Amino acid sequence: MDAEAYREESRRRWEEASAGWEARRDAFQSGARPVSMWMVDHVNPQPGDTVLELAAGPGDTGLLAAELVAPTGRVLLTDVAEGMVAAARRRAEALGLRNVEARVMQAEWLDLPTASVDGVLCRYGYMLLVDPSAALRETRRVLRRGGRVALAAWAAPEDNPWMTGIFGPVAELGLAEPPDPEEPGPFTFAAPGRIEELLDEAGFEDVAVEQLDLTFAFGSTDEHFEHQRALSPRLTGLLASLSPADHTRLRDAVDERLAPYTAADGSVRLPGRTWVAAAAA
Repeated sequence: MDAEAYREESRRRWEEASAGWEARRDAFQSGARPVSMWMVDHVNPQPGDTVLELAAGPGDTGLLAAELVAPTGRVLLTDVAEGMVAAARRRAEALGLRNVEARVMQAEWLDLPTASVDGVLCRYGYMLLVDPSAALRETRRVLRRGGRVALAAWAAPEDNPWMTGIFGPVAELGLAEPPDPEEPGPFTFAAPGRIEELLDEAGFEDVAVEQLDLTFAFGSTDEHFEHQRALSPRLTGLLASLSPADHTRLRDAVDERLAPYTAADGSVRLPGRTWVAAAAA
């Protein structure tokens, strides 16, 4: 894998997906809010603290910390995509939060002084990086002694039908090449012990790792499909390349895959499972 080419391609994809993440914020956060709450609780922000969120997207997790650090503390929301940063900034303004800054920043090279923040949050970000070890070392560098990091990463594919309900049929129908196991992805940290290993290698202490079970609710399989299309830059590109016949084949296969989770009224409740972890610098 060409690391620099991957970084640029990833940045481009997330730039394209930023509008979808902003539009679908409430739908995703309704299922993922317990993850954000766990992370903020385990960073334990105090008034006057500085909290950094990496790969923040629209900033849903970091913004939960803004009131906790007020009035003298601040929250810095960062993402590699300018569109995500703009979405996070708009959300902070809509909530009337004046102690929030949003800035473009690469998680593997943090443009911040050493020992300058009290807590770091990264929900579903480290797993997508070319060099998560470097990002975690940078995280530890910018944390003050005793400061805490909290992160989240998806558990095994079979525990996440809300995501694999589409990507499973894509693979089974041969509509796309299988993901390169050497590339970052949503399940890069799924193996038990992987997160502990990375945190230990980066020099963190007091490591705690748990699993949380989640539920993502949608009004129909169509709504779920459009939700995933809006959030996933890979899926958006794939669907644009499909013929009408292959698109129909995929939709039929997805509906069949989701049938066990579909109620009589057509609504869908899909399970998910995530790792959450916290550690001290």
